[in-house]
Amino acid sequence: MFKNTLSNLTRIRQVAEVLLRYGFEDVVTNTPLRRLVSQKRRLRWLEEDERPVFETTRWERIRLIIEELGPTFIKLAQALSNRADLLPEALIDEFEKLQSNVPPFSVEAARQLIEQELGRPLAEVFTEFDDVPIGSASIGQVHRARLHGGEEVVVKIQRPGVRDKVEGDLRLLHELVRLTGGFLRNQGLTNPQDVVDAFERSMTKELDYTSEARSMEQLRKLYESYTTFYIPKVYRELSTSKVLVIEFVNGCKITDKAQLLTWGLSPEQVAETGMDIYLTQIFEFGFFHADPHPGNVLVRPDGTLVLIDFGMVGKLTKQQKYAFAGVFIGMARQDARSMALNFRRLALSSDIPDMRAFEADLGLLIEDFAVLDVKDMSMSDLADSLQGIIYRYKLQVPGAVFLILRALVILEGIGKVLHPNFNTFEFVRPYGAKIIREQYSTENILSEAEYTGTQLLALLQTLPVDLRQIMRKVSKGELRVKVELSGYSSLLRKADELVGRTILALLALGSILFSGLSLLGHYAPQMPYYRGLPVITWYSLGFSVFLILLLTLPRRRSRE
Repeated sequence: MFKNTLSNLTRIRQVAEVLLRYGFEDVVTNTPLRRLVSQKRRLRWLEEDERPVFETTRWERIRLIIEELGPTFIKLAQALSNRADLLPEALIDEFEKLQSNVPPFSVEAARQLIEQELGRPLAEVFTEFDDVPIGSASIGQVHRARLHGGEEVVVKIQRPGVRDKVEGDLRLLHELVRLTGGFLRNQGLTNPQDVVDAFERSMTKELDYTSEARSMEQLRKLYESYTTFYIPKVYRELSTSKVLVIEFVNGCKITDKAQLLTWGLSPEQVAETGMDIYLTQIFEFGFFHADPHPGNVLVRPDGTLVLIDFGMVGKLTKQQKYAFAGVFIGMARQDARSMALNFRRLALSSDIPDMRAFEADLGLLIEDFAVLDVKDMSMSDLADSLQGIIYRYKLQVPGAVFLILRALVILEGIGKVLHPNFNTFEFVRPYGAKIIREQYSTENILSEAEYTGTQLLALLQTLPVDLRQIMRKVSKGELRVKVELSGYSSLLRKADELVGRTILALLALGSILFSGLSLLGHYAPQMPYYRGLPVITWYSLGFSVFLILLLTLPRRRSRE
């Protein structure tokens, strides 16, 4: 088990240290073993506020461990804070407190990296470059600049050495999961390796600024006809995987109500426009900005809304979009069964042993919200309730669903700052009706029929080859069905009978398909026809009927 890790003593030390923090200290403080720890030793385990670790909760200690491990682990915890299907609510609350407070790196390093990436001196690209960054994070930082054409831009620069650091931390995470997978599964995290794999894909994408550029360009194209919404232009010719140059947009935060009033704008209208734009992204395009906190949503003096920082985006397929909307529609109609069915459609995989209990829990959720006035409804409460049900029944739903719920809660908070009567449900309701019309539109039905037809045609093309292989194995006596049962001889006989009936069914299916395909053949003039059909078609149909009769005839039961 440790063969691969012995080659790197430094990593072993890191793994051992993290294992202690994840396991040993937690076990000591939550079992009678704590009695074996001296008072002097306990006093050395202090938080920054001088509170003994023995007085903290289990979830708080996990947060402290994450903070000590550094930015990559903090980003993992922040990502997991959106996954209510994996973690209990108490731990999510702790993870939401985590902040990546990383100081900016030197401007000299920033200038050097830009020149290396663009292959020319900084002065040839920018006439002005602000040495003081306007923002700093764990992956990179942002500087203002001006191009030779006079355009004001912001330059996003990746932190030097961050790629190697993140890749090293990811290797450590994989090693930790390998060593602690059994412990984590016993704690309720059923698929820790899948979680780390998904996080690795997310981080790899975030480390490549060209991915963010593509997302901006895609949304920019979708909204090119909108006059109330704007996405900054990306200068692709000046951007690389480590440097991103985008248009600078002047505006205030969407929550700066005083500034909006100074510009003569209606805060209520701004809130409604923002919600409408975001719901359009979800329910029409299925492609949305996943982090709409106030710092990422700006308002221009003319009232145009601007989104910035596309490092986190979410996507829904057409079927996921319909299923997600169906959950809200079912709730609006107070139809727990419809909500349950749409949850099943939405889930990547679900194993609900008791659908009645699942429907009953959804019915209780509906009852809780049905008695409330519209003004008393809260997206935050609904999101918590839905996430609680998802966690309780271990539904594996797309991660984009949690990003949407989180974003709707953030937007509701923004809306209530600007709009005294803001209610998220009132905005979602018309989109539900629109989704139903789209789902059952002629165009969508024809599209689904075309897809089904394509799949059926592919089956018909491969089925003759598969049948030929099966028949060849049957004729050679090579077809085997392996059934392992102990103490059930009657079931073995039934399995033997089932194999024979399966072969008959396959032969009948092949004969029916051959009958249909024989109609497409071009035959010699000597081929006899009966009632307009080739005789070979009739023979094939007759053989099919014979096989079907064999399948439907009752079998004589033998006594034990």
